[in-house]
Amino acid sequence: MADRHDKSLGFSTRMSHHGRAGAKVHGFVNPPVHRGSTVLFPDCGSRKAAAKQRYEQVLTYGTAGGPTHHMLEDMIAEIEGGTRCAIVGTGLAAVMVPLLAYLKSGDHCLMPDSVYGPARNLADGLMTGFGIETTYYDPCVDEAGLRALMRPNTKVVYTESPGSHTFEVQDIPAIARVAHAAGAKVLMDNTWGFHNFQPFVHGVDVSIQALTKYAAGHSDVLLGSVTVNNPEDWSIVKGAVIQLGQFASADDCWLCLRGLRTLPVRLKQQAENGLVVARWLESRPEVLRLLHPALPSHPQHALFARDFSGACSLFGVVLQPRYSEADAEAVVDALALFGIGASWGGYESLALPTTPSITRTAGDPALGGPAIRLHVGLEDTQDLIADLAQALDRLPR
Repeated sequence: MADRHDKSLGFSTRMSHHGRAGAKVHGFVNPPVHRGSTVLFPDCGSRKAAAKQRYEQVLTYGTAGGPTHHMLEDMIAEIEGGTRCAIVGTGLAAVMVPLLAYLKSGDHCLMPDSVYGPARNLADGLMTGFGIETTYYDPCVDEAGLRALMRPNTKVVYTESPGSHTFEVQDIPAIARVAHAAGAKVLMDNTWGFHNFQPFVHGVDVSIQALTKYAAGHSDVLLGSVTVNNPEDWSIVKGAVIQLGQFASADDCWLCLRGLRTLPVRLKQQAENGLVVARWLESRPEVLRLLHPALPSHPQHALFARDFSGACSLFGVVLQPRYSEADAEAVVDALALFGIGASWGGYESLALPTTPSITRTAGDPALGGPAIRLHVGLEDTQDLIADLAQALDRLPR
């Protein structure tokens, strides 16, 4: 009989069986929600013993999590190929915790110019106030260029691949070589790649996920995760989680566990849908280019093919330079099946004009025309294409 925890089993099988009692146990299929604040102990000695294991999956107090949290931690660590995972309340919290864990006053951080906007706000705001300096670098920098940016006090090289809004693919193994040679840690926002990019195989020390996206999958949960692959990093990350009071609702963890059961089929279908829509958009005369790493036309497609096993369904569309930002907004407004809203990774399609949101300080932010970010959901592609066609047809000729 197959061991349901056997890592040689397929991804879909592991997502169906991990974090459950198993197929031949009398009871409900899904585990129950464990929520609470106070944990009771039979005696003071038991409480002291539990306190000494506060970095482990033991019951000490509600903010340290319970069985529902622990099951989700184990599943995310399994997906990312790590050993330990901490669940926090939001994706931004997952960005903040390791940055503040590894950086102190007087330290220097390197961050890609294509980074998620709220992460940039954190670096330019609280981190600056804490005496931490951040330098933004070209996400496509080569090893020599990155080496020139390293300082004796550079403690973190942050990465996000592909980049927010502009979808540059970073050479993570090369970045890791430079960072580790200088004694710095590599942090990566791996939300786009999720299980299609194995961070620790490529030299990442800490992997960050917004579980709000594909993991939960239904646009009704806010969660984040921080995953590591060795005891030293776990001590640093978990210590920061505890000291910062980071906590996620057991109910949200349960919803995310439920979402993970169907993740493989959702992600596969949405990735296929996204490519169908993207290839159609490439043929449209109104479109200058697509920002989709899985397309051969993408400038870093070779890096994507080397390091990723697949894609997700989030990408950018750049309109011809004759169009304005107002034209891009008009296209989004004309869409009937694409909602206008932040986030992505749910079952529904979304669209946002992105050009006004792009901030660049390390290079030219110009894409050649106004940009729109699309998230393709589980709708029928012929319906999505028809919707996009009627919206693009409204543009002036």
